[in-house]
Amino acid sequence: MKKLLILILSLSISLSGFGWGQTGHRAIGKIASKHLSKRTKRALAQIMGHESLAIASTWMDEVRSDDQYDYMTDWHWVTIPDGMTYEQAEKNPNGDIIATIERLIDELKAGHETMSIEKQKEYIRILTHLIGDIHQPLHVGTGLDRGGNDARVTWFWNTPTNLHSVWDSRIINEKELSYTELAEAIDHTSKEVLATWQAATVRDWAYESMTYRKQVYDIPEDGQLNYKYVYDNWGTVQYRLHQAGIRLAGVLNAIYG
Repeated sequence: MKKLLILILSLSISLSGFGWGQTGHRAIGKIASKHLSKRTKRALAQIMGHESLAIASTWMDEVRSDDQYDYMTDWHWVTIPDGMTYEQAEKNPNGDIIATIERLIDELKAGHETMSIEKQKEYIRILTHLIGDIHQPLHVGTGLDRGGNDARVTWFWNTPTNLHSVWDSRIINEKELSYTELAEAIDHTSKEVLATWQAATVRDWAYESMTYRKQVYDIPEDGQLNYKYVYDNWGTVQYRLHQAGIRLAGVLNAIYG
């Protein structure tokens, strides 16, 4: 019964939970590319060719249309109920975002020298995407509403949607920025802050996302979300995108730099 419940939850979340949307993911990749060491840039050029981190960042969403990648479906999210740690929470047998990021980092650190270019390319595409996803608060779900997919809201008075979609893309799209404009606008802070961000662990990133739950779910009773919700949360969206980009760079530098 538990396995069936996990399967139902995972399939439901995967249908609508895409994590930041193309603009957000590509901004994360663009930011990361600006903080790579020279050695890492050379290594990525050999592995990725002309495919930038910005373009690589959306690959995991694009391959959802290909059945051979169905095994990756549950890797985009994790459930950690309020008051619990990842260690205490029930694990999805199909994997989750924390386990996948940790595993891929460990495998690349241990053996990228002997790993094929194609496998490294796939791992980098996955890490680029999932490090973005884990910084979107609703990809670390409570287990109560499928990561905000069941939280029905109305966007700017006339568009029925859900809270997950609002955080994935609607707040970002409301600003009408290209991913390069967004990256340029938010990538500003001290080296000391950047070092602190990069020192955090994968599980720290998830726990940070959990701290935004009260803020994310602070919605009117009628479910109407418009200018005020964007105003109240735009700073957090920018902050998490920035952290994701800096941390992605840190991970790649630790592997290849």
